Amino acid sequence: MKMQILGTGCPKCKQLTANVEQAVTDLGLDAEIEKVTKINDIMALGVIMTPALAVDGEVKAAGKVLSVDQIKELLQQ
Repeated sequence: MKMQILGTGCPKCKQLTANVEQAVTDLGLDAEIEKVTKINDIMALGVIMTPALAVDGEVKAAGKVLSVDQIKELLQQ
């Protein structure tokens, strides 16, 4: 599983990264977590508002910081 945090490095982006890392650890998943910080790369995924979270190339959330529990729920679907 590949998870991408889309954002330029703002505090909200950093919080989303921490929440994703915690959710992955809590669920015991084998996931690659990548930070995408270049605006052109972010826009190529169709994201206008950051932070955003993409899982295996599919944008799951944009413009908000998901909680650890929200991320866990999303990953268990």
